[in-house]
Amino acid sequence: MKGLLKIVSCSVFLLLMGCKQEKETPKVTYENHSKAITAPKVDTTKIEVADLPIQMQGTNVLLFPVGDLNVNEHNSKSSYDASSGVRPSFKISNYSENEIVGFLRNIKFQRIDSDSIKTLTDKQVLIQSVTYLKAIADKSKQQILVYLLEDLDTNKDNNLDTNDIQSLYLSDISGERFTKISTDFQEVIDWNVVESKNRLYYRTIEDANKNGAFDKNDVVRYHYVDLTSKDWKVTDYELN
Repeated sequence: MKGLLKIVSCSVFLLLMGCKQEKETPKVTYENHSKAITAPKVDTTKIEVADLPIQMQGTNVLLFPVGDLNVNEHNSKSSYDASSGVRPSFKISNYSENEIVGFLRNIKFQRIDSDSIKTLTDKQVLIQSVTYLKAIADKSKQQILVYLLEDLDTNKDNNLDTNDIQSLYLSDISGERFTKISTDFQEVIDWNVVESKNRLYYRTIEDANKNGAFDKNDVVRYHYVDLTSKDWKVTDYELN
């Protein structure tokens, strides 16, 4: 029994040591800094799929979340297996009240009184969440969407994914005025809307020591946007 415990203990120790030694992928690579702005290569093993439309409460626009369906021989869910009856999952996003979450490559918009469809952006992005600010709309009639997404291959691994820096964007409910409000190469920590002031507050972290990771030695920045302004100008503020 003691021998068994000793083997288990050694195994756990080696596993923990292996985890410690595994180097975390940096979110920023500074060598040839300008390359971070170049678009990563398009993955030809994926095809574009759109979910059924979503209509936020009180709006006249349909939103079609668009994402990737993996297609390769190693993915058992990428094709229909008649013998097993397994069908692929074509679901791209999840929708809860006033929020869409997923790993989206774009969003398409269609007004309910029109057949034309508009695409949010022609850039490569990875959208993790889209939030409709309904309380602001009820108060000020401004119908605004907030996006958390990746838009630059900041670690230069030729992929746009969650290992890159997360940014913050705004747009009208129709996808117009798609505007980045966070600063390039600053990671968005979180955001919050203060209805009494019609402001969106958010925090970012800047890699001050340029080590490619975000840690306690870096600098937290504080910002807000007046949601009633036409240009969504960013204001920085200090707490000391």
